[in-house]
Amino acid sequence: MPSRFQIRDLFLLLLQIFPLLVKNMDPEAEGPPVIKVTPLQQMLASCTGAILTSLMVTPFDVVKIRLQAQNNPFSKGKCFLYSNGLMDHLCVCEEEGNKVWYKKPGRFKGTLDAFLKIIRNEGIKSLWSGLPPTLVMAVPATVIYFTCYDQLTALLRSKLGENESCIPIVAGIMARFGAVTVISPLELIRTKMQSKKFSSEELHQFVRKKVSEDGWTSLWRGWAPTVLRDVPFSAMYWYNYEVLKKWLCAKSGLHEPTFMINFTSGALSGSFAAVVTLPFDVVKTQKQTQLWIYESRKSLIPRLIKIAPACAIMISTYEFGKAFFQKQNARRQQY
Repeated sequence: MPSRFQIRDLFLLLLQIFPLLVKNMDPEAEGPPVIKVTPLQQMLASCTGAILTSLMVTPFDVVKIRLQAQNNPFSKGKCFLYSNGLMDHLCVCEEEGNKVWYKKPGRFKGTLDAFLKIIRNEGIKSLWSGLPPTLVMAVPATVIYFTCYDQLTALLRSKLGENESCIPIVAGIMARFGAVTVISPLELIRTKMQSKKFSSEELHQFVRKKVSEDGWTSLWRGWAPTVLRDVPFSAMYWYNYEVLKKWLCAKSGLHEPTFMINFTSGALSGSFAAVVTLPFDVVKTQKQTQLWIYESRKSLIPRLIKIAPACAIMISTYEFGKAFFQKQNARRQQY
């Protein structure tokens, strides 16, 4: 556990962290040591991980939504929760009939039966029907989150030492806090655009009216419950991930983690964080019910089934991408 002097020094450091972070990202800046993987390469690695995670997790949520719509049909004006494995999104039901992906006909007996019938009757592409609109938000949010985490971790380690146990917690909290803050207004606008076809002028008028009536803070409606859930999750996830990764490496007699070590550490740490933060997830859901007519049921098992593989795929792909770029950089330095 860090001493009170270490905690005091940590908070003093946080007061200077953002200007130092900008300076650290500048390759020509003096001061912090040059990192082995550049911020741009971290962004590319996290972008690849976000897309791959979305592609692999989305079919499970599409099937879940189709099963829910079969038992309790979504009517016009109602909302349901859609997640691509990285982010939750409220989708507004606008169109009537069976043309939209969540209202296509079909009687399914269960999850496996739904998978087989959707593939046979509608084609395999239907399993990714809800993906495009959410990728617009999920990829930027993930890129900001993972890149900021790595940059903050490198900066804190250069100031506090490599073995400081609180670094993953602080870096995870600040990275998630920043990502949620940046994305929250865009999510509000995206949800509004999804509920109705808006021109750029109409969208501008909507934002201006929103700000004039309720102030700038109205663009961050839903920010507080999202932070309440995602920030504790991020702190626990990164701390446990770093601890598990070091422990598995030590058990295996390895100096660097393998793909499977990253995968296992991500799955276990994500599962643990999901269990602990479930009450916060309920609070977030209850907050959303005050703003929307909410149709999606949430519980621990569906949350674990989605979060564990999503965390495992995302972090292992991200670490693999960084390792790839690190080798490329090493080869360039040799020549």
